[in-house]
Amino acid sequence: MTEPSGRRERKKAATRQKIADAALRLFLERGYDAVGIRDVAAEADVAVTTLFSHFASKEALVFEQDEDFEQRLTQAVTGRSPHEPLIPALRREIQVLVRHCTADGAAPIRRMIDASPALRKYDESMRLRHAQSLATAIAADPGLSRTATACRAIARFVIDAYALAREADEPEAAVDEVFLMIEAAWEAGRPSGAAAVRS
Repeated sequence: MTEPSGRRERKKAATRQKIADAALRLFLERGYDAVGIRDVAAEADVAVTTLFSHFASKEALVFEQDEDFEQRLTQAVTGRSPHEPLIPALRREIQVLVRHCTADGAAPIRRMIDASPALRKYDESMRLRHAQSLATAIAADPGLSRTATACRAIARFVIDAYALAREADEPEAAVDEVFLMIEAAWEAGRPSGAAAVRS
């Protein structure tokens, strides 16, 4: 008898979370470079092959919410109401994400990332990938009427707003400040004569 797909997915998600939690605990206790993949697998009580079925690399263990972050950004574009402008929807989502990553307990993780060249490199490549996914979602919306270049630029600005805000003394105020500039850039990219509908 096969396992119902809903239960299988829940077990898979629970295993993934258990591995990520074990990895983070070890990384923070011993230091990122001092912990190997086998150490994480042993701590999580899973096989190394199971670990790699959930995470493609050691770096990915630190950024376990990577896919969720990307999906939330693209859904801020695709899931907004029919007449909701784009930039306020993105600002709202970035505010939520910034609050999450600046909450109590996040600082040690950020310090660990900043101290590791491998993690900084992974973080940068992840941000570029998120910007590309966001640009694709913006470009696919027929109501937004911007060039591919404008969509890519705005997507980069949004990802950079997140990065800048999480390092600011007042993260939420920083999001608002940067998004004023993003809004101006978005309006500047409007084709001449284009109607201001849901953009």
